[in-house]
Parts: sequence; structure tokens; C-alpha cells
Amino acid sequence: QVQLVESGGGLVQPGGSLRLSCAASGSIFAIYTMGWYRQAPGKQRELVATIRTLGSTNYADSVRGRFTISTDNAKNTVYLQMNSLKPEDTAVYYCNTYARPEPTRPGGDYWGQGTQVTVSS
Repeated sequence: QVQLVESGGGLVQPGGSLRLSCAASGSIFAIYTMGWYRQAPGKQRELVATIRTLGSTNYADSVRGRFTISTDNAKNTVYLQMNSLKPEDTAVYYCNTYARPEPTRPGGDYWGQGTQVTVSS
């Protein structure tokens, strides 16, 4: 089984920055993508950014140019650098990976427990 543990959330003023981290551990044969999603109160979970093992990235239009996703493949860790934060970025941020835990098992989606990001003055 793959476990994901996020860290780095908190309260920040508008225009500020935060860096989220997410480390994958457990039984990991291969990781194909890692990413971040968020869910604001009363809204559906939405994609923020994803990154593939070879480095290609995808961003939501609402965060492109302000957020940067990156990985440390040796540590199975994904980061989300968030700059120029806005109140509308307030949400619970969830780490996700599509990974294969063992060579004999199919790949699947795994989720972290979420970390709260609040942007407010």
C-alpha cells in the first residue's frame, strides 16, 4: 500500500507564499504521476497541478503562473510552491499519486489526508 503524508499548510495573508510537501512511502514499485488537488467548502475537489515522472506538468488555469509543482524522485516527494496567494485559494489541499505498489498489482490512485490552506488578512 502507498501512503502519502502532506505538510506545509497554514494561514497566510493575501499575496503571501506557502510551500506544500507530500512524501510517498510504503510499498512502491513505480510512481507514474504526482499531483495536488484542492477542495473548498461547498465545492467539488478540483485539480491544481500534476507532474509526470519524466517531468511534464499540468496546471489549472486559476493557478498557472503563481504555483509551481516539482518533485524529488529520489525521495518520492512532490512539492507545491504557491506564490501570490489569493483568498480564493483557501481550501484543503490533497496530495495524489497514481502508482503501482507491486509489479504484480495494477496501478491506482492514492490520496493524502489533506492539509488546510487559508488565505486571509
